[in-house]
Amino acid sequence: MKLAVDKLSKKEFENLLAAQPEPVDPAATAAGTAWMELLSTVDRTLLQEIMTELHYEPGDVILREGSVGSAMFLIWSGRVAVVKGSLRSPTIVMYRQPGEIVGEMALLENKPRSASVVALDSVRLLHINQEGFDMLLKTHPEFGASLLASLSARLRAVQEMASVNSKIGRELTAELTTLQTENKHLLELHQLRQEMSDLIIHDLRSPLGNIHTVLNMLELVLPEDILAENRELLMIADVSYRRMQNLIDSLLDVARLEIDDLPLSLTPLDLPALVKQAEMLFAFTMKQRSITFSTVFPDDLPAVPGDEERLRRVLANLLDNAVKFTPKNGRITLTAVADDREVRVTLTDNGPGIAPADRERIFRRFAQAGSGNTRQRGFGLGLVYCRLAVQAHGGRIWVEDTEDGVGSRFVFTLPLAPKTGANDAKSGN
Repeated sequence: MKLAVDKLSKKEFENLLAAQPEPVDPAATAAGTAWMELLSTVDRTLLQEIMTELHYEPGDVILREGSVGSAMFLIWSGRVAVVKGSLRSPTIVMYRQPGEIVGEMALLENKPRSASVVALDSVRLLHINQEGFDMLLKTHPEFGASLLASLSARLRAVQEMASVNSKIGRELTAELTTLQTENKHLLELHQLRQEMSDLIIHDLRSPLGNIHTVLNMLELVLPEDILAENRELLMIADVSYRRMQNLIDSLLDVARLEIDDLPLSLTPLDLPALVKQAEMLFAFTMKQRSITFSTVFPDDLPAVPGDEERLRRVLANLLDNAVKFTPKNGRITLTAVADDREVRVTLTDNGPGIAPADRERIFRRFAQAGSGNTRQRGFGLGLVYCRLAVQAHGGRIWVEDTEDGVGSRFVFTLPLAPKTGANDAKSGN
């Protein structure tokens, strides 16, 4: 469906293209991804009732700043520009791509739009008006919570990234001032850190997010019979995305953990449940390679005070390392025991093992164990993250021998919360 719309003049459109905005942090596009995941679970009859497909050509003004916010749009294909200020000489320009949403803020606030939206390519949009949006929230209230959470995540991600970059910049400046003799070395470190940051943010996160959005879009628009025939392929892609996203998040957190700038949100955690969540990331791979994964937990295992997201990633990184080096038809075992002070978690595999000389080195940046024709163990920053995250919780992590000398055994500890009332009981109070 093509509507009669305002169109930019040739000069205005050229000015818009010439603005060349900086690439948007992929974390800021989380709203569209979350919505795509939820929309794929909604009954298709309802989707057809509340969504209308619209087409726009390059230069078409889809929304104007100051107009009534009566609808939102999901971008199906093409790119749009979100413009603040005059379209003749814009002050802020941002891109939005397939799978993202626009117009949601004005719809939620019931206020005039704070920016204009212009088609940069031939664009296909899914239009959801106020009535359809209300119907969607009435039948699926989780959409409202998801949208608010996603918008909050956008702001938080931008703020956190700015905080990290600012602190790193200040520290590097101080080091350069006080350690002039190491000036060349510090500049090299700074360049390496900047290159790694650019690699993660632009060269990994952005295309990875696009892949995930496309997969969700396919699940939304493909016929059910085609989805059923290709379910295994989609599962492989989704599992690979989640494992890659987990690794990228670990890489980004390493720098913050090293400078003690990653506050932990401690809550009582059910360790077996966390292990189960981490196992799901690798269940398909272990099934394909006939790897047996077993867990042993005592019935009275206490809750562990910890940051749920960080400890889940520790378990995922360790399990990823074990799966990577465990042979076909191999076995991986995870156990946990507790005493009065701490919980001790042990992950054992029957892979090639790690030489005693390498057991400290693999927890350092970019270190790997193994030489010659032996497949190398360790993946640079994954185990570094495990060490930093466990230490941030007040625990320890190491590698030790297995009983039969085959494979490797990773062990880490987490302190338990002090028992309240113990001292009072001893003193008779």
